[in-house]
Amino acid sequence: MSGTKLSGKEVAQHSSRESCWIIVHGNVYDVTEFLDDHPGGSKIILKYAGKDATAEYDPIHPPDAITTNLPKEKHLGPVEPDTVEKVEVKITDEDKARLERMENKPSLTEVLNLHDFEYVAKQVMPEKAWAYYSSAADDEITIRENHAAFHRIWFRPRILRDVTEVDYSTKILGHASSMPIYITATALGKLGHPDGELNLTRAAAKHGVIQMIPTLASCSFDEIVDNAQPGQVQFLQLYVNKDRAVTKRIVQHAESRGIKGLFITVDAPQLGRREKDMRQKFEAEDPSEVTKAGSDGVDRTQGAARAISSFIDPGLSWKDVAWFKSITKMPLILKGVQCWEDVLMAYDHGLAGCVLSNHGGRQLDFARSGIEILAESVTHLKEKRGLTFPNEKFQLFVDGGVRRATDVLKAVALGATAVGIGRPFLYAFSSYGVDGVNHALTILKAEFEMNLRLLGAPTIKDVVPEMVDASNLSSHIVAVPQDTLYENNYEVMKPATMRIKTKL
Repeated sequence: MSGTKLSGKEVAQHSSRESCWIIVHGNVYDVTEFLDDHPGGSKIILKYAGKDATAEYDPIHPPDAITTNLPKEKHLGPVEPDTVEKVEVKITDEDKARLERMENKPSLTEVLNLHDFEYVAKQVMPEKAWAYYSSAADDEITIRENHAAFHRIWFRPRILRDVTEVDYSTKILGHASSMPIYITATALGKLGHPDGELNLTRAAAKHGVIQMIPTLASCSFDEIVDNAQPGQVQFLQLYVNKDRAVTKRIVQHAESRGIKGLFITVDAPQLGRREKDMRQKFEAEDPSEVTKAGSDGVDRTQGAARAISSFIDPGLSWKDVAWFKSITKMPLILKGVQCWEDVLMAYDHGLAGCVLSNHGGRQLDFARSGIEILAESVTHLKEKRGLTFPNEKFQLFVDGGVRRATDVLKAVALGATAVGIGRPFLYAFSSYGVDGVNHALTILKAEFEMNLRLLGAPTIKDVVPEMVDASNLSSHIVAVPQDTLYENNYEVMKPATMRIKTKL
């Protein structure tokens, strides 16, 4: 970038498709040649042509997205802040109604469980943000199965055990955690709240749980680490970049900043079709923009998800494990393992563990739940490698569909070290900021205390396989009582709608 500051008046002259400059975080960028390559379509950029686009940019892009994707010569330099033309933000009737709902939301004392956060978030979040957070792949069978699978596991409590004092703390990769959970990585926190992932960092510190930092966070990695308390443990979730030099730089920087575990996402060589998110894209853009894929090969229908993920390497394979071991001493965990055969291979490759996960149902629809994969993996690793679980040297984790401490305890009984929770914390801070996440973690602590007593388990180590009946876990059609809280929150997928032409 040049040292001379540009004036807002000069930037404003470049407000057309032929010459399009935008301002992001006080710097000017020439995005003219990028317009038709922008995964979100050109219309949203042209709306801010010659103006400051930061407010629109921040929630749906990692902080370095524009500097990474634009050639250096398109970075035109800083702008004189007082000269920038302001973008007029129109408040729609829907915005007014949403803000009114935000004012009238229940107090935190009325929020009794994690389902309640989801219900409130659905009422108060912008529709685009809700669509991104809540959407899943195709017919959304797997996202629902993730939750339903826990309902096919029943408890076998023990009685007459001294549970005057119960201790639900544990260790994850050797690090203390107040509960057998961690805050798993979820992208684009600022879609739900201006402080984004920092809400999670602050609440994790207060409650003694571990936060997994996402590659695609709205806040920068260093900002999240800088907001951690001294000694606070954090992990990093990694999408592997096609450019291995970029990946190496990210990994080694994370290690230098004290990150204690690297969770490599292995279930996303291509992003799944999240149709609720995609439908927002159709509704936000001119139809002529979103259908250009047929003429120039650029898919503009993928919504927020596609806009942030084009760098992910579909060529990632087992041979890369040795390379990762060569560039870092952090424990390596594969995130998104979906069958026992691959869990066995991960163990044989000397990895520190696996997260049994289908990406929150956002990738391959009809992928089975993490809890089901856990049960079969424990069985096969005992038979074939003589391992018992939980296992300090090779740890198994589960994520997806968790809404209660009972879900977590079922996973622990089946051999999981801990369980990742994602969406419920997004919904908590989208509705109530950091106070919401604090309250969500307080709720979980109360649930753990009560359920350990009722199970007859004074500590997490006392939650053993004999305490659950998982004999129906792999039966995918089992009648159980209707889960009304979950079903009330689930938003039925909508079909394509007819366009209505207004008469002049």
